[in-house]
This record gives sequence, structure tokens and C-alpha cells, in this order.
Amino acid sequence: MGGWQPLPDDLPPEVRHFVEQLRLLKDRTGLSLVALGARTAYSKSSWHRYLNATQPPPRQAVVALCRIAGLADTDAERFGVRWELAVQSWPRPATAPAKPADGQESPGEQEYEDDPTLPWWDTPPEQSGRGPGGRLLWSAVLLLLLTLLLGLVGAVAFG
Repeated sequence: MGGWQPLPDDLPPEVRHFVEQLRLLKDRTGLSLVALGARTAYSKSSWHRYLNATQPPPRQAVVALCRIAGLADTDAERFGVRWELAVQSWPRPATAPAKPADGQESPGEQEYEDDPTLPWWDTPPEQSGRGPGGRLLWSAVLLLLLTLLLGLVGAVAFG
């Protein structure tokens, strides 16, 4: 694997195999990380983290790479299975340092608990702090209000 930096020795075998296969697939495209970032919804730095096993890629990133590489449906499905196995065994980030004696957390010391493989609307309520589908619900309400406002303006303008 040419110019890739070595993967950490303590990676679980499922993660190591997945990342090695992902690297081969990326190399098969002939694209640089910048070009890959331009052709997908993921930045160069995101691809760097995914391909060096510092962060698991979202499923959609793997699907995008498979599409760009021209994989057949069955091969793309195999990548999906490899992704599932890897994400289940992916090492979790270390937890935040212990809270100070007064029990207060400073803003930069909150524990990282986001699952980067989940879309924002699937964030569990205890992590988002808003209850089920909080952002999605607010977005729907705002869209409804905007539609009603536009309808009212249209009715007034066109009689």
C-alpha cells in the first residue's frame, strides 16, 4: 500500500481489514484526497481520518467511494458488511478527564459521545438534550410556517 502511513498496531482485525480494503479502493480510483473530497460530501481531512483509522467513516462515505470506484452492487454490499463489522469493533475515543471537585464542567471538557456514523436526526435524546427528533421537529415546524406565510402572501398578492 504505497504511501500510506502504517495503521496502529492495536487496531482490531475487523477495523484493520476494512481500512486496508478502503485504502485499496481509494487507490483504485486514482483520486487524491482533495479530488475525492470534491467528488463526495466529505472533506479531504475527513477522508484522511477515515483512511488512517482515526475515525470510522459514515456508511454514506463508504457508499460514495464504492460508487466512484465503479463497484458492482454485490461488491458494494460486501463493503457494507465490512463497514458494519468494523464500526462494531472500532475503538471508542477516550472519555473526558474527571470533573473538577466543584462538579462543574468547562465547555471544552465535555465527553465525546457522538456516533459519527449516525445522522444528526438519529442522535439519541440523552445526547442531543432535546428529546426524540428535536431538530427534525423544529425544522418541520419552521417549514410549515414558511409555507403558510408564502401561501398568505400569494393569496393577498394575486387576489
